[in-house]
Amino acid sequence: MLEVFFKTLPFFLIVGLGYGAGRTGFFTQQATFWLTKFVFYFALSAMLFRFAANLSLAEIFDLRFVVAYLWATGFVYALASVVSFFRGLTVEEAAVEAQCAVIGNVGFLGLPMLVLLLGEAAIGPVMLVLAVDLIVFGSLIVILITGARDGRMHPGILKTVGGGLIRNPMIVSIVLGLAWAGLRLPIPAPMNDFLSILGGAATPGALFAIGASLADKSAERPFAAGWLSLCKLVIHPAVVAFSALMLFPVDPYPAAVMIAAAALPVAGNVYILAQHYGVAPQRASAAILISTAAAVVTVSLVIGWVGTLY
Repeated sequence: MLEVFFKTLPFFLIVGLGYGAGRTGFFTQQATFWLTKFVFYFALSAMLFRFAANLSLAEIFDLRFVVAYLWATGFVYALASVVSFFRGLTVEEAAVEAQCAVIGNVGFLGLPMLVLLLGEAAIGPVMLVLAVDLIVFGSLIVILITGARDGRMHPGILKTVGGGLIRNPMIVSIVLGLAWAGLRLPIPAPMNDFLSILGGAATPGALFAIGASLADKSAERPFAAGWLSLCKLVIHPAVVAFSALMLFPVDPYPAAVMIAAAALPVAGNVYILAQHYGVAPQRASAAILISTAAAVVTVSLVIGWVGTLY
């Protein structure tokens, strides 16, 4: 287990480096914004396209995998929502808290880290988890918040959701990569080198950007944020493990990758959505900060354990 901790530690050290740069003012909020934009639209997109273009839909898509992950994530989403309602929160606040409880930093942290730690075969399962998070739960929070504000569901919500998915570079990169693979087109050497060099910037850039973005986060409402961090780091991977290993048995290796992906800390885009809609942004911010700090230990423990499954 200590060996796994030392393997994950460099990733979190880069996050810590970014946090220090942001906290001291050496890396401003504006600099963080542009770095994040570069990683999101260019480096990470290049990495995802290159990965997807070397796979096929048959290699990525596994219905039992999707069902196992959806059931487990839906269960934890519902649990967090029920607890929120018991605390007297609105539908909008409950939607943000539920999002914190189940949406991990799969794109910026999980994809580069899990592929390096668990092997290149993890690419397919990680991308499948990412796709489900973005398409299903990324759409759900928009539907719930917009529907609660309007007092009803209407076709305009679907237009908003669809537009958001079409404009998401991670979804676009995966779809284009799979289309390229489906057409059985070879990737020319110059293009492959271009994608490799640009995609290589995704890992350090994303990790540094995560840390720098945490510099302006605060741990307000620590009890609520602590509960949400517990959901994300402990309850979510535990329920995913039960679902993937017992309820809807998935092959050991993809099940291990799924569990590891579920153990990742709260994603930064939850805060972006909370801030955009003006719903509990401080709570989301605190959950991201606390869960990322605790993940230094918890993610190592989970990855060490799932390594014994295959």
